Amino acid sequence: MRLNEVEYNDSQPIDGYGPGFFRIGGKVFEGATAVLPSGVTSWGGYEDTQTLLDAMADVDVIFVGTGKEIAHMPADFRSVFDDAGIGVEAMPSPAACRTYNVLLSEGRRVALALLPV
Repeated sequence: MRLNEVEYNDSQPIDGYGPGFFRIGGKVFEGATAVLPSGVTSWGGYEDTQTLLDAMADVDVIFVGTGKEIAHMPADFRSVFDDAGIGVEAMPSPAACRTYNVLLSEGRRVALALLPV
């Protein structure tokens, strides 16, 4: 069996998560969090589209972690990104973290918006 060490370049992988927090690149962030090519920042939830739109030149898809369970994104939130031509995919936050890490390790242009579990 051949094992390869994953390299993330300058991007920060999700190291872990728990009730109300995410550990990203070795640091703990509490509450809703956006992981963008420019860095990690707090995110205002579905009302805060601008934080994510500011990264649209650097990403092809944004994964939205909806918390512990899968939930539909509000229609007005989704329409902002549809109008901007950027893909948005909703999934539970744990799955969003794993998917983000896999695509990030492949060098893909991804961002992550997370609601806490």
